[in-house]
Amino acid sequence: TQLISWDREAENRWGRAQKWMYGGLDTNIFLQYMAWITYPIVLITFSAGFTQILAPQAVGSGIPEMKTILRGVVLKEYLTLKTFVAKVIGLTCALGSGMPLGKEGPFVHIASMCAALLSKFLSVFGGIYENESRNIEMLAAACAVGVGCCFAAPIGGVLFSIEVTSTFFAVRNYWRGFFAATFSAFIFRVLAVWNKDEETITALFKTRFRLDFPFDLQELPAFAVIGIASGFGGALFVYFNRKIVQFMRKQKTINRFLMKKRLLFPALVTFLIATLTFPPGFGQFMAGQLTQKETLVTLFDNRTWAKQGLAEEFEFGGVSEAWKHPHANVFVTLVVFILMKFWMSALATTIPVPCGAFMPVFVIGAAFGRLMGESMAAWFPDGIHTDSNIYRIVPGGYAVVGAAALSGAVTHTVSTAVIVFELTGQISHILPVMIAVILANAVAQSLQPSLYDSIIRIKKLPYLPELGWGHQEKYNVRVEDIMVRDVRYITLNCRYRDLQDVLHSTKMKSLALVESAGKRKGWACRWEGGRSSGVVELAFCKVMEWEERQLDQLVNFNNCKIDPAPFQLVERTSLHKTHTIFSLLGVDHAYVTSIGRLIGVVTLKELRKAIEGSVTAKGVKVRPPLASFRDSTTSSSDMEATEIHQLWDRRQRHSIPREFSPSESDDKCQ
Repeated sequence: TQLISWDREAENRWGRAQKWMYGGLDTNIFLQYMAWITYPIVLITFSAGFTQILAPQAVGSGIPEMKTILRGVVLKEYLTLKTFVAKVIGLTCALGSGMPLGKEGPFVHIASMCAALLSKFLSVFGGIYENESRNIEMLAAACAVGVGCCFAAPIGGVLFSIEVTSTFFAVRNYWRGFFAATFSAFIFRVLAVWNKDEETITALFKTRFRLDFPFDLQELPAFAVIGIASGFGGALFVYFNRKIVQFMRKQKTINRFLMKKRLLFPALVTFLIATLTFPPGFGQFMAGQLTQKETLVTLFDNRTWAKQGLAEEFEFGGVSEAWKHPHANVFVTLVVFILMKFWMSALATTIPVPCGAFMPVFVIGAAFGRLMGESMAAWFPDGIHTDSNIYRIVPGGYAVVGAAALSGAVTHTVSTAVIVFELTGQISHILPVMIAVILANAVAQSLQPSLYDSIIRIKKLPYLPELGWGHQEKYNVRVEDIMVRDVRYITLNCRYRDLQDVLHSTKMKSLALVESAGKRKGWACRWEGGRSSGVVELAFCKVMEWEERQLDQLVNFNNCKIDPAPFQLVERTSLHKTHTIFSLLGVDHAYVTSIGRLIGVVTLKELRKAIEGSVTAKGVKVRPPLASFRDSTTSSSDMEATEIHQLWDRRQRHSIPREFSPSESDDKCQ
């Protein structure tokens, strides 16, 4: 993974190749324009086509899928070698195109695929890797590696991976994640030194803010404003990104046309963005010729760009000249950059190529923080006086705060604060960064889900929403209120004919196996239960007679894979406890029993509907708010007697589960 991460620096070389083509045609602006737009269109189109042909699962970030996999859901073809090749090659082309795309999410997916393939390879030689439970632990460590080798930030990488992929995290995996992420970041930076890109191992975006007086205490309100504004901006980014996808899907005519011409949409989006960023054109108002890395380097600069008041005039030099325009000041350039990059990034991340959204959002946040810092420097050219000493405002510090705040608001994470400390190599602004990130998260989480949760909902991946403060009324709902009562099952004394009818009438991956009608025994895998004797080469009529005789025989379950102790709940289990069990154990369904009798099944589908409030009022029996308090006031003997009578009455009232196929929506959750 570290080698792949270092090789991804080829995007910078590809960016220089585009600038070389663009600069070599300075005598003809039309040829410059054609070179500027052709280069990214070719790369994006190739990335989209190659990924679509080889492995469509490689499209997108990968973090939403990993979040789903780590909670126990199996997604086919997401961790295979074919997907790995498509992800690496597609990501290389997408990043080299210069579009506002990120690489943090794809690297989490790439590292997870490396871990899965390595685990599969090592299982050939035996040892601990034969245990399937180890696979989840390796994937958890791989997610930390993906972030660690992307930004050379091992500590922030581990924390970020835990926040975005896990609801409950096993502490035993903590040191494993740090161990792997530290070595990945170390090798990533060592390779840069060996390649003469760096003189020594330093921070990726090293800053030189003053340490004796990094900021004034009276600047904290400005940092708080950055955090609050970033919270609203992050929520707006997630909302805008989701609305773009939903609009494309709801327009049936456009959707059908783009399904036939799969490469047209990425080509059009790339053409639009490349045209608007063309440096001699509109791009001159938004530093269009800078790459994302160059943009961050200039935004984190500790020198002041503003020229108002008594502030020292800054002579633009190097790549910073891109922010200088003869007819517009730096404030106009920054505002245009923020507004244009905001919708461009939200649109670009919908392209069907391997890409992420963290880095574009990080850059936008840095630009917004820089805008606030330049404004403060213009309003207070000599700094905010508290004593006789003069300490001028450092706009680069505001850029660091804005980058952490906006990226934290979009992803609903606090670990972005640690990531910026490792990226810049300084923690002088630790207090402003933490204040802004916390406020941004508080605002964003109250308005929109995180970007990864939004993608999970868009792709309709199996997920379990959080039972937050807005779901207090759901604590009174019991499993018996939301379970599916008509359960398909087979008995120990069933015949092959009965088994054949059940398998033909349902698509469930597993079937409940009961000892007798309704009494719980275990569950059997579908593909094992459908096997009988081998093929006999006889005449057609004799084959039919032989099959009829075989179908009338009793099923032999000795050679079947049967879980003798499947996870089960009692009918009075609360929704809150059920949600905790599903989240902690990573199960996707649980059988509901009453005195050993099978009465229903609960899957992620039913649990999600109950939490989101989509269960009809007729199908839910909400207990009174003081029911639990009244129950607790009764004597223990009366409560036990009442409980026994209720269980006995319920047993008499429930009939044997009927045998008919559940709905297709239920089948998808099995």
